[in-house]
Amino acid sequence: MRGLILLILVLASLAIVSTCTSKTTQKQKEPYMHILIKDYGEVEIKLYAQDVPNNVKNIVQLVNKGFYNGLKFHRVIKGFVIQGGCPKGDGTGTPGYELADEILPQLKHLKGTVAMANHGPNTNGSQFYICLEPQPRLNGGYTIIGEVVHGMDVVEKIGDVATTGKPYDRPLNDVIMEKVWIVEK
Repeated sequence: MRGLILLILVLASLAIVSTCTSKTTQKQKEPYMHILIKDYGEVEIKLYAQDVPNNVKNIVQLVNKGFYNGLKFHRVIKGFVIQGGCPKGDGTGTPGYELADEILPQLKHLKGTVAMANHGPNTNGSQFYICLEPQPRLNGGYTIIGEVVHGMDVVEKIGDVATTGKPYDRPLNDVIMEKVWIVEK
């Protein structure tokens, strides 16, 4: 009888170890968006797929379709944000649909934060912005989708380009997203 109990305990222990090991080795990969910007360099953005799954899924699908290739950063406000992803190149374009916000109080607008640009609540589409500095006044109003993990120096260079000034803040020379792609890590 002791032998049978010992065997059951050993088998149960092996099952627990096996379950724990398989859970840790099957960690879900996270999407990273890479943007090659003509004459400036590359920016890598970690997307928050676990936190804001619908908006990240949308961005990944647009990237995989080649939607962003050739689009501009159409709005640059020094010390605030750079904004891109508009198919019209002027801030008025959409991908033809709108998504609901996924606003989480723990996600904050810090330097390098990437968030969905919109024209009101629940109107996310393809446009996004990257913060050049912390922007606490934006917290709670926009869906934060990720953060710059490499290439913040590139973002800062773009943040210093000459623009038309208010009200449109368009760069005088186009800042083009040559190629945008996703890498799973």
